[in-house]
Amino acid sequence: MAEIKQVAVIGAGVMGASIAAHIANSGTPVLLLDIVPEGAKNRNAVAEGAVAKMLKTDPAPFMNKRAAKLITCGNIDDDMGKLADCDWIVEAVIERLDIKQNLYRKIDAVRKAGSVVSSNTSTIPLATLIEGMPASFASDFIITHFFNPPRYMRLLELVSSGETSDGVVDMVAAFADEKLGKTCVVCHDKPGFIANRLGVYWIQAAMVEAMDAKLTVEEADSVIGRPFGIPKTGVFGLMDLVGLDLMPHVQSSMAGALPKSDPFHAIYRESELVSKLIADGYTGRKGKGGFYRINRADGGKVKESVNLETGEFAKSEKARLESVKAAGKNPRSLMQSADKGGKYGRAVMAKTLAYAAFIAEEAAQNIVDVDDAMKLGYNWKTGPFELIDTIGVDALIAMLKEDGIDVPPLLERATGKTFYKVENGTLHYLGFDGSYQAVTRPEGVLLLEDIKRKSERILGNGSASLWDIGDGAVCLEFHTKMNALDGEVMAIIKSSIRTIKKQYKALVIYNEGSNFSAGANLGLALFAANIAVWPEIENLVETGQMTYKALKYAPFPVVAAPSGLALGGGCEIVLHADAVQAHGETYIGLVEPGVGLVPAWGGCKEMIRRWHENPKFPKGPMSASAKAFEIISVATVAKSAHEAKENLFLRPDDGITMNRNRLLFDAKKRALAMVEGYEPPEEMVYRLPGESARVAFEMAVDGFYRLGKATDYDRVVAGELATVLAGGDTDVTVELSEDDMLELERESFMRLARNPGTLARIETMLLTGKPLRN
Repeated sequence: MAEIKQVAVIGAGVMGASIAAHIANSGTPVLLLDIVPEGAKNRNAVAEGAVAKMLKTDPAPFMNKRAAKLITCGNIDDDMGKLADCDWIVEAVIERLDIKQNLYRKIDAVRKAGSVVSSNTSTIPLATLIEGMPASFASDFIITHFFNPPRYMRLLELVSSGETSDGVVDMVAAFADEKLGKTCVVCHDKPGFIANRLGVYWIQAAMVEAMDAKLTVEEADSVIGRPFGIPKTGVFGLMDLVGLDLMPHVQSSMAGALPKSDPFHAIYRESELVSKLIADGYTGRKGKGGFYRINRADGGKVKESVNLETGEFAKSEKARLESVKAAGKNPRSLMQSADKGGKYGRAVMAKTLAYAAFIAEEAAQNIVDVDDAMKLGYNWKTGPFELIDTIGVDALIAMLKEDGIDVPPLLERATGKTFYKVENGTLHYLGFDGSYQAVTRPEGVLLLEDIKRKSERILGNGSASLWDIGDGAVCLEFHTKMNALDGEVMAIIKSSIRTIKKQYKALVIYNEGSNFSAGANLGLALFAANIAVWPEIENLVETGQMTYKALKYAPFPVVAAPSGLALGGGCEIVLHADAVQAHGETYIGLVEPGVGLVPAWGGCKEMIRRWHENPKFPKGPMSASAKAFEIISVATVAKSAHEAKENLFLRPDDGITMNRNRLLFDAKKRALAMVEGYEPPEEMVYRLPGESARVAFEMAVDGFYRLGKATDYDRVVAGELATVLAGGDTDVTVELSEDDMLELERESFMRLARNPGTLARIETMLLTGKPLRN
């Protein structure tokens, strides 16, 4: 198979530029071209302006600002000849067929033989795009439909034609999978492909039914949310996030492209309210707001929502529907409730799930692809067919018949069955022919969920488990809320160390939650503090210190494989591993100062050690401590694995996996490669500057305080952190052991834990999810 070594993106709008940025994130050179502005002195102004804007955008399209250097900016008048060096050319220009085809002819005149050309379109059929184009062009042409924002959305829909050469889709899919971290779903050349075809229907149904039922947007979002495994934004919050101005265009495009027999037409109608909101500048979060807005009148920040009947804004009120409260995470229970929430949930989701069954055979290769498309393209926790199984196939059919909704043939054929089942530890799905087929994973993909179907855990409790992942490697999994760390987790780590010593070769610390670990369980800490059981808190701190230290010096290799949040204690366990194989989207940091504490499970000592051992960093007793103070005092969080290397949360030789589904396989491979000849690291002896450094650190914080950038309590927390990182009352002639450093961490932690200012910070974080600036 040919390899993609250089890519071009034509069209430097929001989507095209962001695609180019994410390709650069993979370490691949990118040529970004756009038009020459009329009368411009800088002929590359459009592309260069797009890159400059992305460097300031939050959330950032770039995983690291250095990636921007891999983008070469140009224009389509002067630089088309450079396409001859590119292996893949992505077209991301305006959705007009004449403009696209005119561009394709220019591309075809200069591209090298065998280079792939793709369009990011989601509205124009592939067959229409290649009409009148040479066969040699059509054979290298596909659609690559990225989801916005390209860095963060894991779905890539691929569409080919009967004229596409063998291997074209495979080449792009392999690159997108391993380099860009995408799950590639091959779709048929039908309007909206899979995710938008179903997603637009779902949004339209939810909006129409909410207006007809005279619900508030809060009520609608509470129903179409947690009970169905859909993000808490619900539907109206999602439209605000995506942009209200996009919805009429996408919906009308879908209505124009679909045959009149399609069920979409039964629910489609233009909304006067949405048109008015857009006209008034309410285009969603990118504008003044949308269905929700923040009213900052009189210096306040009052959340408001629009009345779906009158179009007037009023203070947002939390929805209180008995059906939602009673249902919890049970969608069937909600859909069978008699109140307005239950009726709404049933009206929207019964139609949506029926539509999933209606389009599946036309749009997708199998139901797994439909489920993946909605999970990765719309962030559903479970796909539509997984959701049907949760509700019950027969129960859904009964609801549809009772409500006068046609039951699609695929759903009828599943009567008395489930769409998924497990046989001999392997997951199977119901094929379109009515037979069950095994769900297969690509080579290099290892999922813990598959291992769990086939085996029993080695040991575990309610907070953590140890699993055999083969070849002498085991996996330690956290499974608390947000994977918060508690005494039960520590107990399993200690038991795991003993078990691995006797029977196994290596340990991987990994889980398939949304986040690796949000840190220590603050709720337990606050409860303990409120009843003043200080010995219990100190015992947990000391237990964590000793457990992490035992992990660091265990006689076998330990590889941490974080993804998502790895904060506080979650970051500290990563710091104690022999090596790290991190998912590209790992957000890691020692955030304890934000809740009025200092890292006390070895985070302080490990950060000093990393900067001290960094060959590129100045030596001397002050340098490493000063850098650690700079990073920890402001609760720095790296916003990607690449950025984490800059702060040494990850070492320069730690690995980064772009595809989340490949993370466990890569981490296991790395751990096993370390087994032969493995020796634990040597304990470090610390020589720290003592009082002079503490004073210097506190003076730096005082400077921020005078500028209004630090609060009164920030000074208190920073003072304790300064004490730890300076080594207490030591001086450079005194040798401190790791245990000495841990004692300093523990003492400072306990002094802060008893302070009302810290308790207020913890309580605020638990209640609001935001830090208190006291």
